[in-house]
Amino acid sequence: MNQPGNAWADRQLRRLVTLAAVSAIVALTWAVHRAIQPDSRTPTVATMMTLTVLISVSRIAYVRLRVGGTHQATSWNCFGILIALATIESHWVVLCVFVSSIVYGAVLRLAALRFLFSIAKEVVLAAAGSAALALTHFSAGDPQSWRLIGSLLCAYVTMELVGDLLVVPVVALASRTPIIQRFTDKLDIRLMLVAAQTVLAIGTVVLVLMTPSLLVAVPGLVLSLHLWSASRLRSRAEREAWQQLATTTEGLNDVDLDAVLTLGVIRAAELFSADEVEIAYRDGETTRLLRGDSRGVHHDGPPETVAPTEARDSIAVPLSGPHDGPEIGELRLRFRGKVTLSERERYTLRTFASALCTALRNAAAYAELERVAAAHAHAAAHDPLTGLTNRRALLDQGAKLLGQRHTHGVMALLLIDLDHFKEVNDTLGHAAGDQVIIAAAQRLRAAAGTGDIVARLGGDEFAVLLTQLPAPAIASNRAAQIVDALHHPVDIEGMQVAMEASGGVAVATGTSGMVELLRRADVAMYQAKRAGDRVAVYSRRRDTSEVGRRTRGGERPGLVADQEFSVLFQPIVDLADGQVVAAEALVRLKDFPTPADDPAGLLEAVDRPSLLPQFQDIVLDLALLAAADWREAGFDLPVSVNIAPRSLLDPRFPAAVITRLRTHDIAPERLILELTESLALTPLDVVQDVLGQLRAAGVKLTLDDVGHGSASLAVLSQLPLYELKIGPEFVRGMASSAEAATVVRSAVELGRSLKVAVVATGVETEAQRRVLWELGCAAGQGHLFARPMAASRLLAALHRGTHGRPGLLASPLHDEGAVIRIPTARRPTGRNPRLPHLPA
Repeated sequence: MNQPGNAWADRQLRRLVTLAAVSAIVALTWAVHRAIQPDSRTPTVATMMTLTVLISVSRIAYVRLRVGGTHQATSWNCFGILIALATIESHWVVLCVFVSSIVYGAVLRLAALRFLFSIAKEVVLAAAGSAALALTHFSAGDPQSWRLIGSLLCAYVTMELVGDLLVVPVVALASRTPIIQRFTDKLDIRLMLVAAQTVLAIGTVVLVLMTPSLLVAVPGLVLSLHLWSASRLRSRAEREAWQQLATTTEGLNDVDLDAVLTLGVIRAAELFSADEVEIAYRDGETTRLLRGDSRGVHHDGPPETVAPTEARDSIAVPLSGPHDGPEIGELRLRFRGKVTLSERERYTLRTFASALCTALRNAAAYAELERVAAAHAHAAAHDPLTGLTNRRALLDQGAKLLGQRHTHGVMALLLIDLDHFKEVNDTLGHAAGDQVIIAAAQRLRAAAGTGDIVARLGGDEFAVLLTQLPAPAIASNRAAQIVDALHHPVDIEGMQVAMEASGGVAVATGTSGMVELLRRADVAMYQAKRAGDRVAVYSRRRDTSEVGRRTRGGERPGLVADQEFSVLFQPIVDLADGQVVAAEALVRLKDFPTPADDPAGLLEAVDRPSLLPQFQDIVLDLALLAAADWREAGFDLPVSVNIAPRSLLDPRFPAAVITRLRTHDIAPERLILELTESLALTPLDVVQDVLGQLRAAGVKLTLDDVGHGSASLAVLSQLPLYELKIGPEFVRGMASSAEAATVVRSAVELGRSLKVAVVATGVETEAQRRVLWELGCAAGQGHLFARPMAASRLLAALHRGTHGRPGLLASPLHDEGAVIRIPTARRPTGRNPRLPHLPA
């Protein structure tokens, strides 16, 4: 594919060399003609030999710069030619340069074309310098001509420009790179050398004109200057190479495999001035080949599809890690000419290859990680048999759509159950049943509209979330069309198996979540089955189910696994000053909140061996995580958690609690576990052992809803209690019921006798708060202070505080500095009545 371009470049290269050769022949003809003229001043043989040696030394003293497979030399040749032009007549200088170039080419055994170009270039340079001096009326050998520094400067600059005009196009054509790129490549180095050589050359000319005998010392001076400049340039080149290597390896830190491979090709071409770079990357049994240069990648595909390369020299290095791990490919540098890398370049190449290998392995590992994560995410959200969305994904996606339904039109959920599916499984086997399920899934996909979500909930139950209905009345028609699509026989191994289904559809309302929508569709589906209809629309009048019944773990299998509940927190407040001293964790169903003062309803629903341990772990984690967040914000509050009765019958429960305390770095005394009176007072050894372990670990125990049982002081004193809680019904009834007031007073006196704190729940008015305080109740919780809220909202309320005082959720009962008459019930009886929640 590149053959025509290469042929053109070769033709242009020959034309340039021919042009230079013709120009050199013209200059030589002029020089010979002037040399045989009578008025020509013939220099001495010694002078001619000295100048020829000087010019030869100036040619040998060069700094070699590699451009791809082509080498470009920056020498001191103009330095020697200028000194010769200032010493003898210019035509003799041309002849000296011609002789020097022949000797130089013969010694180095240059190829014919390079030999010819080398002679032509040097002769043309000498002629150009002669012409520049002649135009400025410079007279060679004139002792006063040193004043004409401008003439010497003009001649030197002219020779450098002519040299670039001759050499750069030839190098560009030979390396197949743009001419402008070759002119600008390493321009700063070349300009620095030219400036230094110009100053030194003019200074040397002045000295030689003033003292001609110094001419013999000039070759040695040239060699010394060359060694010094070469050393400086080498140090700079090494410094820049290491900087470029550091920048290059840093740029390889990408997780995109394609980006790393592409960048590896480009940076390798730039770093090692390669004409072409190949990366053969092996991924298992397949090999991927990338070929390109500093401008980009030209080929990316299998190795057998790449065009043959025209590079004549290649340097390959394996892509393996620094510890000789398995090779993952090979990096190849290709050059159009013979190239030998220096020791520093070879080390740089190995370092670059190792960095590239590490980057490729990291990118491949990240790609594999993304693939596995995507596969797991897909598996977690899809049914393995049909590929349909599963129950959990349907609930998640549906919840998002319900939050945006003002932009999606009317939504409805169709729940479908295959009729007589158990008979298919029993008579034809589970394999046939699977075929029926797959066929049903395919038909539902085909019947559903664009944007609708088809899901398999499990067994023979499917759901279709209709997302873009123009009106609620359309839901029944669309549901009927979808269910009708299932009422066609299925061919199973040549046998026609009838497929029938019943469906229930429920239209989403402004308050219903996905779980409630699914419940309503379920109700409608069973209504259709009972009535013998294909589809029934949900009707609230015919919905006799109760939210409480459906919260039973057996009827809501996803209650715990899908975490269909949330944990809210209600602050416990010091009744005297309004300071928050603790918070109680209250569990609520996300779709059907239980009453705020009855968290036991949900505990009863999960109080079974298959659900309780996981449920209790989740609640403890959320409660302790909230406590840790509050502590980090400056509010070190204990957190209270209700414990299901069955937990106290599990000997492993204390260890589980302690493990979670350590996980969240919460001190045991900052956790309060609330127990029911009935089970806490049981004589069972396992219960007493569990309570003892918890108390020994430092966990505080609270007896909840005091007043419902008939426990005596003697019995309660045997329990490792920290706090008593008065039920909300007694607090609400204090003002109107003497019996309720007696219960509250007795509970407070009981706490005083046991020397434990008493907390009143359900405090809703300031009057209740004041009466409770006067009775000797230490703290309270209820709507007067705050309703149950998320942990983040409680933290915001704590920061906000009351009257600019963080941590207060109510004004103090008494003004600061006021004289308070302490009621008899609140007077100490030998013990500091401080709240146990607060640090000593």
